[in-house]
Amino acid sequence: MNRSLLTMRSALILLLGVLVGVGAGVLTACADGRGDARSVMVGATAFAAAVAFFNSIID
Repeated sequence: MNRSLLTMRSALILLLGVLVGVGAGVLTACADGRGDARSVMVGATAFAAAVAFFNSIID
């Protein structure tokens, strides 16, 4: 009963995706200065793209 919920590979891919998404959202918020919704959408899009990218390159 000591099984992990995620594999190490999945956890790494999701962690990198979250870091990229948060970074993109914060940079958008700093550059734009007024668009909270725009920053969230940019962060979510960057997260999805980063997960797809890291999934393809991490073996």
